[in-house]
Order: sequence, then C-alpha cells, then structure tokens
Amino acid sequence: MKTSIKLLGLLSLSIIFASLSCKNAQEKNNKLTNDTIVNATSVSNTTQETKGKITLLSPSEFKEKSKDHQIIDVRTPSEFKEGFIEGAKNINLKDDDFAKEITSLDKDKPVYIYCRSGHRSGIAAKKMIDLGFKEVYDLQGGILNWEQSNNEVKN
Repeated sequence: MKTSIKLLGLLSLSIIFASLSCKNAQEKNNKLTNDTIVNATSVSNTTQETKGKITLLSPSEFKEKSKDHQIIDVRTPSEFKEGFIEGAKNINLKDDDFAKEITSLDKDKPVYIYCRSGHRSGIAAKKMIDLGFKEVYDLQGGILNWEQSNNEVKN
C-alpha cells in the first residue's frame, strides 16, 4: 500500500511537472511566433513606405492637380493624334521602350497618367511604382471620362 501511494505521488508530480514544462514551452513558442509576426510586419511596412502610391482621380481633380506637372498619355501614337489633354507627353505602354522612356521622367515628382478608358493607365501605374516612382495619379475612366465631363481635348 505504501508503495502504491509513493508511486501515485510520483506519478502526480510527474504530471504536474510535464504540464508546467509544456506550458512554458508553449509560451516561448507563442513569443517567438509573435516576434516573427512583428518583425515581418515591420519589414512589410518598410517595404510599403519605400514603394510609391497610386491615386485615382476624377476628371475635375485631375484637371486641378495636374497643372505644371508631368502628364503622360500611355495610349498609342495614333490615339494620341486623335486628341490629348493639354501638356501631355505620349509614352506608349505597348511600346517595347516603355520602361526606358518612362524612367526618363523625374521619379520623385508626381506623374499624372491616362489612357482611353483607364485600363492601360492602371497597368502603367503599377509598372511605374515598380520602377521607383513615388506618386502616380491615374485619371479614372481615361480620356473618355475626361471628354464626358466636358473637358477640352487638344489635337
């Protein structure tokens, strides 16, 4: 009987010790996981801070804010000849030299871009951010929306 009580006591102590050890190990694991998440978030935030920002603008916002800034029409040259926003330079997104031409612009200054309907300028904006541009403003709905809002187009 005394041996059974001793064994029962040792077994109880073993269970208590094992559960405390598991709890400490789990707390350490949680701390490591949380530290990893915090560090990953910090890296992610740092990456986001170094990347640029794309902002969609209505025609009225685009007209107001783009004055005296870099304005880029990413349509084809033939589309550009049909009509463009005053002050715009044509850099064709479909051209093999698009990246080379677009990087000739000042990456630290805002760039205002547009296309026909907004699709190509969205693609161009993402490429520009990947190339290191800080601020890219995209005309929502493209030149079609610009014209529908009764804004002037040059030929």
